[in-house]
This record gives sequence, C-alpha cells and structure tokens, in this order.
Amino acid sequence: MAKRKSIISSESVTEGHPDKMCDLISDAVLDEALRQDKNSRVAVETGTKNGGVMVFGEMTTNGYIDIPHVVRDTIKGIGYTKSEYGIEWETCSVWVQITEQSPDISQGVSEGKGLYKEQGAGDQGMMYGFACTETKELMPLPISLAHKLTKKLAELRKNGSISYFRPDGKSQVSIEYDEKGKPVRADTIVVSTQHDPGVSHDRIEKDVIASVIKPICKDWIDKDTVFHVNPTGLFIRGGPYADAGLTGRKIIVDTYGGVGRHGGGAFSGKDPTKVDRSAAYATRYIAKNLVAAGVADKCEIQFAYAIGVAEPVSINIDCFGTNKLPLDDIEKLVREFFPTKPADIIKTLDLRRPIYKKTAAYGHFGREDPDFTWEKTDRVKLLKQEGKLK
Repeated sequence: MAKRKSIISSESVTEGHPDKMCDLISDAVLDEALRQDKNSRVAVETGTKNGGVMVFGEMTTNGYIDIPHVVRDTIKGIGYTKSEYGIEWETCSVWVQITEQSPDISQGVSEGKGLYKEQGAGDQGMMYGFACTETKELMPLPISLAHKLTKKLAELRKNGSISYFRPDGKSQVSIEYDEKGKPVRADTIVVSTQHDPGVSHDRIEKDVIASVIKPICKDWIDKDTVFHVNPTGLFIRGGPYADAGLTGRKIIVDTYGGVGRHGGGAFSGKDPTKVDRSAAYATRYIAKNLVAAGVADKCEIQFAYAIGVAEPVSINIDCFGTNKLPLDDIEKLVREFFPTKPADIIKTLDLRRPIYKKTAAYGHFGREDPDFTWEKTDRVKLLKQEGKLK
C-alpha cells in the first residue's frame, strides 16, 4: 500500500500551567529529599485548585523536608506573585498528607531484603524510549518545536520583554510529513498565553507571531501555515483558578508528544528506584545512542518489569524498518552494553542526585544539559565498532 502525506501534532505547556506546576512542586520535593539523603524513597503527588495546594504520597528519608517552604518557593519561581494570576506564593494554603513508603514495596527495592537478593523494580509496568533523526536532539520535530515555543513564552515573560504575559500558557505544533515520512513544513501552529486584562487580541497576536512563533519555527513556516493565537479571544484567568492541576497529567508532553509510545507511568515526584522514571530514562539513552550511531534512523525501546525483580521481563525493539542491523543483533548490543537492571541504571546514569525539578517543564528528553545523563551519546563509537558500522 502506497504511503501518503500525513500531519502529526504535539503540544507543550508552560511551567505556569496548573498540571505542570504540580509536576514542578513534586520534583522540587524530591530534589530536597535527595539533597539531604541520596537514598530517599519518594513517591509524591501534588494537586492544586484556586489558592490551595495539597502535597500527598509516601516518603522515607533521613532528611527533614520543609514541604510548605518548598511549595511556596517553587510557586514564586514560576512567577505566581500576584493573586490575580490564579494563585499567590505567600498567601496560598498548603496541605501535606505524606506517610512512609510501604514496607512491602520497600523490601522489593532494597538489596537483599525481598524474595530476590538484587535490588528489584519498584513496580511492574512498561517503559518506552524513543529517538529519531528529525532534529539534532534526535527528537520528533513537533514536540521539539512545541517545547521551544512554551519556553520562549516563559523567557519573554521573565525577562520583561513582553510585560503583559502571565505564567499559564500552551502551544501545539502540527507538522506535515511527506510520503517518505520526512517533515516538510509546519501546517498549523497554536499558541495560547495568559495575559493581563486590557490588552487587545490584535496586539497579543502580533507580538506572539513576531516574538515567539517566527523565531522558533521560521525554518518550517510557509505561506500556507496557519497561526492560532489565543483562539478563544481572552486568556486572563489562568493557573489553578481557571483549572485544577495534578501531577502526572502531562505525560505525553513529558516524553515524545505522542510520536513515541508511553507506558502510562508519570515521572515527576518519583525517586529513581521507580522504573517508571529511571527505565524511561534508560530506554531513551539506549534509543538515542543507537540512532546516533547509525544503527537505525528511528528506534523505540520497550522495557517491562515485575515488582521486586531486577531483570526486565521483556525487551522489545522497533526500528520501523530503518535498522541497518538485524533486530536480533541490536537486542544483543542492548543487553551487552547498556544497563537494564534498576541498580545498574541508577549507577550508570547517576540518578541519585537533586536534578529533577528542571526536568519537570519543557520535556524530559532532547535537552542539552549535563545533568540529563540519559541524553549522552557516549556509546556511539562502541556501537559502531561492535555493529561494524561506518
């Protein structure tokens, strides 16, 4: 069957979006726990509505975490400094409901304490990693552009370049692909930004197109590209005043924008013994190195685990027909040269560090930051040698 042109869309949200605000708070709590005790076990969720924030979940740590202080500091950093924005950092209510980690779970992820002597996975589940050659970051183009748009909104707001922007915002990018699956143009670009009252829609549209959309997407825009800027007409009420927020409701934003699959588990607020997070980072690390080495132009890795068991119960690799080596050979490379057990993943990627708050907004993948160790392509030379690739 002949292939046809297609359009693929991905979205992103700013750090002031209520769901993303909750991700940031959960990861800020995690970071503070790891800063005080690198072996902290953390599974923290956050919810927000109007002027209230609730932090709830499980934590076992030797540190003392002043959670209300962490919450307020995070909200202030986002930019919610006035109650009219939707929440205000000094006056918001903070409720905390946290207990210690279940001992039944703890023994499964503590070396030598469960049925198996090795450190096992913190839960069952499937995790996916993905990479492709569409961008220099080896990420799908739609999500890469969507993140850059929301990050630009935040940058212009924080440096005062556009003074009427407020913290909440969203973007969506639709990219047209040709019959060979190559991106060729931006079909539609959507940007919504919270704003001060009294600013005309014409001014917002003009400023967003000139200062946000065109600088980011200029290489993909043509005369037929459609722009939608604040398409409801007004976006004054935002943040948790306009919409409740909850940790883990933007998991596709966090990963590959719907192009690569997602196992379903959220990342934020979870320490690296939770394979929802650490194995998703490991599979991205593997997929990215395979693509960077030329083993494939597009690669998706799936790991699946049983709680308390160290070895994945399955590894699946899909290169969508772009692989230069047989899939059996690629799987052998993965098993021989990459970490697959939770303890090995944590050690290889150095995950017991307070690095997670900055992962919570603008994507966990495709970012150039030395703390994002899963983005390193340090095994390319080895893969080329072992795979006999030029």
